[in-house]
Amino acid sequence: MLHLTSLPGGHGIGDLGAAAHQFVDTLAAAKQTWWQMLPLGPAGAGDSPYQAYSAFAGNPNLISLDALVEEGLLEQFEQPEFPARRVDFRRVSRWKERQLVNAWFLLRRNHDHPLRLAFKRFRREQSWWLEGFALFMALKQSFGEKSWTNWPRELVRREPRAIANAQREFEPDIERISYEQFLFFRQLDALRRHAKSKGVKLIGDLPIFVSPESADVWTNPHLFLLDRDRRPKVVAGVPPDYFSKTGQRWGNPLYDWKAMQQEGYRWWIQRIRATLDQVDLVRIDHFRGFAASWHVPAHLPTAEKGRWVKTPGRELFEVLHKELGELPFIAEDLGLITPDVERLRDELGLPGMRVLQFAFGDGADNPFLPHRYVRNTVVYTGTHDNDTTAGWYRELTKEQKAFVRRYARTSDREAVWSLVRLAWSSVADLAIVPLQDLLELDADARMNLPGSSTGNWSWRVRPPQLRPANFDRLRDLTETFGRSK
Repeated sequence: MLHLTSLPGGHGIGDLGAAAHQFVDTLAAAKQTWWQMLPLGPAGAGDSPYQAYSAFAGNPNLISLDALVEEGLLEQFEQPEFPARRVDFRRVSRWKERQLVNAWFLLRRNHDHPLRLAFKRFRREQSWWLEGFALFMALKQSFGEKSWTNWPRELVRREPRAIANAQREFEPDIERISYEQFLFFRQLDALRRHAKSKGVKLIGDLPIFVSPESADVWTNPHLFLLDRDRRPKVVAGVPPDYFSKTGQRWGNPLYDWKAMQQEGYRWWIQRIRATLDQVDLVRIDHFRGFAASWHVPAHLPTAEKGRWVKTPGRELFEVLHKELGELPFIAEDLGLITPDVERLRDELGLPGMRVLQFAFGDGADNPFLPHRYVRNTVVYTGTHDNDTTAGWYRELTKEQKAFVRRYARTSDREAVWSLVRLAWSSVADLAIVPLQDLLELDADARMNLPGSSTGNWSWRVRPPQLRPANFDRLRDLTETFGRSK
């Protein structure tokens, strides 16, 4: 597991270019057949990939500028110096935006460029989401990044005359933003084709909820529980759990499932189809939300007070299966999981998740211990929300460390690799290790701390850390336990 932003090289941020292709080659050489990423949408609040400006668009910051130069789609440029260890999202976004504007001007000047027809076709085929997203982003930029609920009332309410006027006024910006999406998906397709040629498949990540600050809510307000001012009545989250004593108040608007139902779940069909056009397998984040969602009154500052509201998950998945065929999903079934959630997961035949960092607190009956697994399971040493395994182990109590050593027959020094071995030797059909754990990195390489709003998502791996010996060791485990087949 490695998010694209965490790749080395690029220009202050990992991207879809050479480093991503090289990482595929590294995985293939280590006999790995899956690469899991975090969501690839345009990150919004807190630079979180789980709070994207669109459920359909790609993140322009992931476009490889070097690849554009190689193709003659961008002229050579001078680059400022960026940190190698962390992504400075604000600086990177502003600088890359200027370069992508230059790329757009270059295409506009070249009327005979062969990509013009391909771009025109892309824009026509994707217009069902692209036009609304591009206008949303153009308006957001013109209003100084203000929330769309603070735009002029006629635009908030999408009055036809106001939308038509805005489309005319901002057509150059709409074209440019659409071209960025064309470049993103073109490069993502190239990466996926390269991965397929090496026997590596991509796992995507689908947040169940969308950001309140998104084109999805602005263009489809009737599908969400909003008040007359188009602001959420209730917001998503989870009650107090392992990660937070006050729960997690995510702030996402909740779906109006009756409205979804009346439209035959069209929006969900479009969303899942678009995701499966990009990846081979999809991790459904917060799967329990398809059984019931925690509704927190929007005015409350924490998620401690709320109520569970049932959702028509089974019916939705039946419709998706009828429209799209087999659904290659992983159900993220962590946290407060009730029998109805387990029942829905099992009736759909979806694999759940088991995280080894959760396994050593409750004795031999802990369901996260490998001897309790069934085959239809995906095991992780940790996830993007956990500390690195090295950081996690360092903070365990003396008794917990003793249990890890006894269960895995290991030492303190080998604790991280012993968890990798436990995952790889388990009966779980799929085993995934975050790159941070593969490289035995400490807590400063943590990706996200749930409940915190700053300092997350920015970790990057540096080339010297990508030690071949670690990948050789993973290859040995993979061959030993028959996971290369």
